[in-house]
Formats: sequence, C-alpha cells, structure tokens
Amino acid sequence: MMGIRNTGKLAGKTLFITGASRGIGKAIALKAARDGANVVIAAKTAEPHPKLQGTIYTAAAEIDAAGGKALACVVDVRDEVAVRAAIKGAVDKFGGIDILVNNASAISLTPTEQTEMKRYDLMNNINTRGTFLVSKECIPYLKNSSHGHILNLSPPLTLKPEWFARNLAYTIAKYGMSMCALGMAEEFRKDGIAANALWPAKLVHTAAVDMIHGDGAEVVSRKPEIMADAAYAILCKDPRTCTGNFFIDEDLLQAEGITDFSEYSCVPGNEQNIRLCGFVDPNRSKL
Repeated sequence: MMGIRNTGKLAGKTLFITGASRGIGKAIALKAARDGANVVIAAKTAEPHPKLQGTIYTAAAEIDAAGGKALACVVDVRDEVAVRAAIKGAVDKFGGIDILVNNASAISLTPTEQTEMKRYDLMNNINTRGTFLVSKECIPYLKNSSHGHILNLSPPLTLKPEWFARNLAYTIAKYGMSMCALGMAEEFRKDGIAANALWPAKLVHTAAVDMIHGDGAEVVSRKPEIMADAAYAILCKDPRTCTGNFFIDEDLLQAEGITDFSEYSCVPGNEQNIRLCGFVDPNRSKL
C-alpha cells in the first residue's frame, strides 16, 4: 500500500493508545512504530478471546517487529487505578508521554426503548468518561512534551436530529468524546497541546462492524489502515497550529494529496459498494 508515507517524524515519540490490541487502534500503533515510536498498548485483552483476534502481547510483538518499542498494559479505561498505573509504567519506561489516542470504545446501536441501562452505562463509562479520565491523567506529561497531541476517534459534532433519533445512547457517548476534543483544544491551547477528533467517511472493517453487519462486513468496508494514515498525518502536525478540528479521514487524506482510495478497500475493486459511516454528511464541505 502507498497511502501516507512514513517520514520519521514520530521517531522517539511516545504514544499512549487505548484499545490498541486490534482494529484501528493497532493500525495506528503500527503506523507510528514504523517511524521508530514508543507505543503503549492500553487495552483489556490479555488472554486470547474466542471471537476476537489479538491480545496486548501479540500487538506488542507486531509493534516491536515494525521498528517501534512497545509496552503492553492491561487497562480497562473505566478503572482509575489501572489507568494511572499504565501511565506511570509508560513514563517510567519511556520518560514521558507525547501523544494520546483515545480509541477505546463500546457500541450498541439501539433505540431508546431497547437500550438496557447497563449498555448505556457501558458506553458512557468507556467512551466519554474513559476518554476524559485518560486525557486528564496524561495532560501533565503532555504539557512537558514539545509535541503534545490528543486524538479522539469520535464523530464531528452536528445537531442534526437524525443522528440522535437512531441510537441516542450511543450518540451521547460518542459526542462526549468529541466534546472532550473541543473543550480540551481550547482549554490547553495555551500549553501547546493539540486536541482533535478523527472519524471515518465510510465503514472501516473492525470487530464492531463485524458484530453489527455480520458475515460479509468486509465487502462494504475499508481497511483500518485508512484511519491509521489519517491519524499519522494529524499527529505529525504542529500541535500549536493543528487543534480543535473534527477531521474526516477521506477529506484529510485528499488534502494531503491522496486521490486513489481503492487500495484501502477490503475487497479489491469494491470501492463503489462501501457504505457511508454514521454521523457523516455525504454533502459536507471538504477541507
């Protein structure tokens, strides 16, 4: 794959990525690793899962093989003690934290009456509260970095009722992540810390997409590498000037000079069948 070329800008930088044992989180980790970055994999999966690929340890091995230095930490982002321990471990091993990627997320696309409160709590505790907690604990170290970035994998904030009506609980949880990006961008602008959000234009093939769309999900999806390339482009930018943005992967990559997206299709030649992602306006203005 061509995509965004590695430039080495993240060499020696330390990334703390939640939910990085598989999917988009792992793809971002591997992209950074090819620059020679240090990557902290903060995720729950320590033992092989019967239905989900990968653990924090298999991801760490891939990161090391790609040219990075990995630290695998068992972390449930709902657990303050575990989050603080992982951050301390990262600082002890690598000397600091430069970049935080809030990728960990839970999803349940249910209408209000079909949403059990345990599902509501799970999504809000992982998505919104988890993002707030991990960001809060990393900020003292990001302040000490010359390249402090927070990147939340969450949608652009729009008040179109359709996105609330379909799956209100999930929307609240994901918008909480986006509000963290918006608020922290302004709050920590004076400290030179960037906070941005990134969301896919079209479906990306992950375990969540498999769960929702079932067999054949890859036919209507792109590879996680499209989000990794977009994240890499953001994280290489100057945090003092690139902050407070709601990026869409495809729009950002077009602005970076990528014109052919066919290489990101899970099934070659199937670009025209890939579905639009939720929260994305097909008539949006581009970068």
